[in-house]
Amino acid sequence: MNDVTDASPAALAERLARAAKAASRKLAVASTGQKNQALARLAELLLAEAPRLLEANAKDVAAAAEAGVTGAFLDRLRLDDKRVAGMVEGLRQVIALPDPVGAMEDARRRPNGLLVGRMRIPLGVICIVYESRPNVTVDAGALCLKSGNAPLLKGGKEAFHSNGVLVELMRQALADVGLPADAVQAVATSDRDVMTALIRQQGLVDLVIPRGGERLIRFVTETATVPVIQHFKGVCHVYVDRAADLEMAAEIAFNAKVQRPGVCNAMETLILHRDVAPDLIPRLFPRYVAAGVELRCDARTRALWPQGLAATEEDWATEYEDLILSVRLVDDLEAAVEHIQAYGSGHTDAIVTNDYAASQRFVAEVDSSCVVVNASTRFNDGFELGLGAEIGISTSRLHAFGPMGLEELTARKFVVFGSGQVRS
Repeated sequence: MNDVTDASPAALAERLARAAKAASRKLAVASTGQKNQALARLAELLLAEAPRLLEANAKDVAAAAEAGVTGAFLDRLRLDDKRVAGMVEGLRQVIALPDPVGAMEDARRRPNGLLVGRMRIPLGVICIVYESRPNVTVDAGALCLKSGNAPLLKGGKEAFHSNGVLVELMRQALADVGLPADAVQAVATSDRDVMTALIRQQGLVDLVIPRGGERLIRFVTETATVPVIQHFKGVCHVYVDRAADLEMAAEIAFNAKVQRPGVCNAMETLILHRDVAPDLIPRLFPRYVAAGVELRCDARTRALWPQGLAATEEDWATEYEDLILSVRLVDDLEAAVEHIQAYGSGHTDAIVTNDYAASQRFVAEVDSSCVVVNASTRFNDGFELGLGAEIGISTSRLHAFGPMGLEELTARKFVVFGSGQVRS
């Protein structure tokens, strides 16, 4: 962990950024073997130091519980043996992925004999600002290291002890294989002035990725003077079409809400075609109630399920991150798409249907970062989509849209090979 007691916020931010920039230059030319060795060493350390990590995490969870946070918040914060094993498996998957750095793409010969191609290169120094999920520390660190980038990790104060151990282990893994430890640094202070100064370090910090609640992301977006990957919130929908298999629809809609409600790819609004609602509601809604889901329904849905609470206009645009679900009944696919376009966040939206034409229209007209046909919204995740892990999900349509894996953490520069050509 970095010593944060002897510098002003601006001076500390500059010191961290300069150390990261210097380390990033060395990491950018590290071999794939070196980077993979560091990740493998980190996996070993996570398993060996799991008791210490879980002890640190227990302190964070106890403090958060005492502060009265929600159950969903505690779920995001909590680590256990299974989640540590998941972090290790994520590291192994990143190791197995091709290293994008140095890859030449789109090579073509010009009429004058020049060979023009594009080479993938690291972005440089990436400041990652996130809240309660300590597994983000490992996911972000691993993806940055494999793609040759140096991360500055600003985790939330609620995970202070957990993140302290994780960053310590990452730095040790780097040093053990001969790479600079400063290629991973923790911004170990809750002083917002430090973060503000850090995301204004033009020329030293190359990108900011905020992960967390909408308030945090808007603050970073409005404050930063370096590029920001945005993902304000995840208002995700499942639309059950008139041609849906109702058994499939019930399983997908239940999983999308209940499997892990506190994450950004959980469904927040269920949209039902009027023709399937009378049959689907009796088989699905009692399961929701048994699982503790609070249902907030429009008037047409409440006519079929009177015990539902009345949904408000605010509900349609709300990311609950909890066992709360808004439900709307519509007349057709067009109305479902219009609802998603009006209230969605561009994150993840799904259709359940056996009508191929309807599925293709949904895919074409819904412009979210991930559009799903006949599966749960929970699959919009780097691990599930084969990226090994993700550093975040971009809904800002910059150079990346959707889950950001290794390739999304690189840029491409033009490389030109000649044989003496000069321009006339």
